[in-house]
Amino acid sequence: MFTASDLKQFKKMDISPEKIAMQIENFRNGFPYIRLSAPATPGHGIGVLDERQTESLRQVFDEKAGEYLITKMVPASGAASRMFKSLHAYMESPAGEPDPDTSEFISRLRDFAFYPYLEAAMRSDGFEPGALRTPEGHKMIIRYLLTEKGLDYASLPKGLLYFHRYENDARTAMEEHLAEGLEYCLDGKRTARIHFTVSPEHMDRFTEKAREAATGYEKEYGMKFSIGFSVQKPSTDTIAVDMNNEPFRNPDGSILFRPGGHGALIENLNELDGDIAFIKNIDNVVPDRLKGPTYLYKKVLGGLLIRLMEKTRQYLNLLEKGDTDENKLNEIIAFSREELDIRFANSFHSLPPEEKQRELYRKLNRPIRVCGMVKNEGEPGGGPFWVAGSDGKASLQIVESSQIDMNDVEQRQIVKQSTHFNPVDLVCCLKDHRGNKFDLKKYTDPATGFISVKSKDGKDLKAQELPGLWNGAMADWITLFIEVPIETFNPVKTVNDLLRPQHQ
Repeated sequence: MFTASDLKQFKKMDISPEKIAMQIENFRNGFPYIRLSAPATPGHGIGVLDERQTESLRQVFDEKAGEYLITKMVPASGAASRMFKSLHAYMESPAGEPDPDTSEFISRLRDFAFYPYLEAAMRSDGFEPGALRTPEGHKMIIRYLLTEKGLDYASLPKGLLYFHRYENDARTAMEEHLAEGLEYCLDGKRTARIHFTVSPEHMDRFTEKAREAATGYEKEYGMKFSIGFSVQKPSTDTIAVDMNNEPFRNPDGSILFRPGGHGALIENLNELDGDIAFIKNIDNVVPDRLKGPTYLYKKVLGGLLIRLMEKTRQYLNLLEKGDTDENKLNEIIAFSREELDIRFANSFHSLPPEEKQRELYRKLNRPIRVCGMVKNEGEPGGGPFWVAGSDGKASLQIVESSQIDMNDVEQRQIVKQSTHFNPVDLVCCLKDHRGNKFDLKKYTDPATGFISVKSKDGKDLKAQELPGLWNGAMADWITLFIEVPIETFNPVKTVNDLLRPQHQ
């Protein structure tokens, strides 16, 4: 199947032929559906904190965060083009009447944070956006927003779009993440570590904007930023195949590879230098006046992680030394079950003490993640479930709808009973009890990828995405779900979402 030229291409990308052969087998056989056992709900997989617990965990974070190297990681490579789908369709349409979304966009144009920049771009060419009231005038406004004629927003990532207006300026989504990080990512030397994963073509603009913003914040608040950037590695790209599952070839004969999806970012997370990492999507930000709940619950989730992480490490040290009698073993089992939501097979309880110690050590010596979950109010996307493993034990997982067999009545009923939604609000422990970094690639489930049909040069092809970052890429982590308020979840999926009160 592969030529000498193909093998040379693989070597350059640092992908083994064996790995590519496995990907082709995935195309031929498909990925199995996840088997849901039950929805994770309050009291059964999702923790709900009262006011006293919330305050206690906030205090834990404030007191102990300085002992750890904390980084905030923001996946920011996604293009903003989908935000403008309706505007682009109207711009290219011969029809005069806009759809309701486009009408709202035009009527509230001045309410967008990017309006002054759009107005300046149009005025430089002699146009006044407020005076353009015909369908052709509206299309001109959209053209100046989306194309290189003006702001070129359709080709930029979300992180570089102006989201919020302030008294004297406006902030991009990236700048809001920098401002947010000042509250919970500062170390003892007043340095905030923020890491963005970006596309290679946008790296220069990101670094330039970050440098400019960081300089202003550092002067205003008397602190420093350590801002990092990385791109998805070529070695995480996946092979594309034609509809017969043969390698899809470019006109020059080379094989087409495509980015492996956000699951590839487990490699980027694996290379972060730190003890703890917060993960949050680029478009989930609010202006300063509404950041209070976000600050509080970031610290609450972080405080819970620190408390559980420290207790887990104490037990691991005891297990490693073999310093556990029957009472201590029962104490560790109870902690694992009641505080870490770890499930054991029935056969575990009949094991001799030495084997129980080994199994507990294996169960506890894994990366930990605490994930915020919001009540489901109809947003699309993944959610928290108990998932049946091949060993018969259930574990807590974040599951996307594409992973579920919705033709199965039982599975569909479990989905219907689900109460919460994944807003991508994670805090992760990246080091073990000895202070060594976990190799996060060892804790993924390769059987949870996804296949989709795309096209290139007018020809259909099949593409394969790696297990999602918070789905299969973290399948074997110790996982805790905690309810967080809906006020902490304010994504921007369409441009008109910026007109919501949370973004004004």
